Amino acid sequence: MQNQRKNRRYALINGVHIGEGTRVFDQVNLFRCKVGRNSKVDSFVYIEEGVVIGDNCKIRPFVFIPTGVTIEDNVFIGPNVTFTNDKHPRAQGEWKLLPTTVKKGASIGANSVIVPGVTIGEEAMVGAGSVVTKDVPNKTLVAGNPARVIRRIGIDFR
Repeated sequence: MQNQRKNRRYALINGVHIGEGTRVFDQVNLFRCKVGRNSKVDSFVYIEEGVVIGDNCKIRPFVFIPTGVTIEDNVFIGPNVTFTNDKHPRAQGEWKLLPTTVKKGASIGANSVIVPGVTIGEEAMVGAGSVVTKDVPNKTLVAGNPARVIRRIGIDFR
């Protein structure tokens, strides 16, 4: 009996479409979402209903992705990243879902928080520990709390 408990996988995967070649590890909660092909969803990830994740994405451990988030192809989400979907959350009563989009090729560093209603542009990078409160332009590096533009990616300012 003890051996069975030790080797048991704990995960809740309900009504999920998982693309060919995608790897999903133990200790996840995926509910009525879609994960594209050749992606990786690490342990301790929680993805809510209606979330769409594209092809070739990497979702590292301890990431929370709520309803209203769309992640396009080739996106990297670092460990402990938290997305939110309501600017004024309450335990009871009305709430307003604000959609969030992460465009193709973007990367979000560890421990970042993405507030609802923003778009992170194509090939943009969010520095570790950032709090993204506004849209991030394509090919731009942002960092800080609140996240501010550091530089355009691919442009040398020296």
